[in-house]
Amino acid sequence: MPLNPRLVKESFSVVEPVAGKAAGYFYGRLFTHCPQMRGMFPPGMEVQRDRLFNALTRIVWMLDSPEGLASYLAQLGRDHRKYGVSPEHYKVVGNALLATIRHFAAEIWTDEIEAAWTEAYAMAAKIMIDAADAETTPAWWLAEVIDHEPRTRDIAVLTLRPSQPMDFVPGQYVTVQTARWPRVWRRFSIANAPRADGTLRLHVRAVPGGWVSTALVRHTRIGDQLLLGPPVGTMTPPEPGRDVLCVAGGTGLAPLKAVIEHVIASGERPNIHLLFGARRACDLYDMPDLARMEAAFPWLRVVPAVSDDPAYDGMRGRLPDVVERFHSWADHEAYVCGPAAMVNETVRRLQMSGVPLARIHRDPIHSDAVPGDPSPGRMVHGGTVHGGTVHGGTVHGGAVNNDTLAHGGAVHDTLAPGDPVHGDPVHGDPVHGDPVHGDPVHGDPVHGVPAHGDPVHGVPAHGDPVRGGTVRSEA
Repeated sequence: MPLNPRLVKESFSVVEPVAGKAAGYFYGRLFTHCPQMRGMFPPGMEVQRDRLFNALTRIVWMLDSPEGLASYLAQLGRDHRKYGVSPEHYKVVGNALLATIRHFAAEIWTDEIEAAWTEAYAMAAKIMIDAADAETTPAWWLAEVIDHEPRTRDIAVLTLRPSQPMDFVPGQYVTVQTARWPRVWRRFSIANAPRADGTLRLHVRAVPGGWVSTALVRHTRIGDQLLLGPPVGTMTPPEPGRDVLCVAGGTGLAPLKAVIEHVIASGERPNIHLLFGARRACDLYDMPDLARMEAAFPWLRVVPAVSDDPAYDGMRGRLPDVVERFHSWADHEAYVCGPAAMVNETVRRLQMSGVPLARIHRDPIHSDAVPGDPSPGRMVHGGTVHGGTVHGGTVHGGAVNNDTLAHGGAVHDTLAPGDPVHGDPVHGDPVHGDPVHGDPVHGDPVHGVPAHGDPVHGVPAHGDPVRGGTVRSEA
């Protein structure tokens, strides 16, 4: 039968108010009927249950936008590979999902609604399976930490050398798993343009309660090994010919620095303004390197700004206010990365000043939405993103990436051009978000997953080649 988005949405709207209970019911069904899948999930499930419906909501409300939905689902399918997901898993997940919706929408349930959900899930699963089968890049990379530089009490810059070449575009990010937290993946932006030696740099802030971010900042040493997922993201370099504005809050600097490096290396000579903000002067952790870049490239102007330090003698104020102190940015290509509230407000003010949304780039790395609340009519992230709304609106090419139907999905609840959404309908992932300085790509609270064939942690499930892991660096 043809896809019927209306019936799916109407029945799902009945389930949304009890999303927490429904998520618990779903996982109960899933693990009861397929106990071996429990080992594919992280130990803590509390946050994951909240995240489940964020991602599922994303999919339901994108049913009217088939191109964006297909792009999103394809990315999820490709990302599934690092968890060892097989086509058989999709059937088990689908059965548990249908049973959950049927149970909580029992008062309105009909054969037509069941058929609509069955058709919708079959379509989604096929796209994901086909995308995974067609992918030729590695499912994950093993990377050695070759430098670990503490910059502040909570921020460190890591340099990694992947064991095999990794192709990426400046501005993208990778998921990271540490030996300290098997089955837990978090996203971090790559803070450099591609290099001849193949190394990557990550700017990481240790977030309170952040398992992976804290492990990377405080417990990781030179010589340790990490797992990296495939690079994803759409906040990539601009086309030549236009001046560039970059607005970075905290370690949101990382992807913007990579974009700037690329522009400098390209031979183009656009004027580049980088507004780099933090609450305190001591949190302007990368100023020496930025000063060197500014000295070597006369067309780059770096403007540090501090919002909560009365003793600071430079530019003071919140980044959205600082943006408005300069001339019009209407002719610029704009990149914004940092705390969700800052990004939303900066995007809004840039729009008001005449910058078209098509020229405002942001990656939806974290969400300020209430879990399970991206309901009809509500903009995820509190505002439009690249001209698209989440529910039934255009997605400007898709959403943002790297989340799986069965593992470690994300909570990047915002759409961005050409990039398939962050949100895993089965394993939410509270990804990056600095509750203090609002880092959109660094930090994490809890989840991720691989369970199969993990060369670092060696979870003994489904053909793990290492059985027990070879790289645990802590007790």
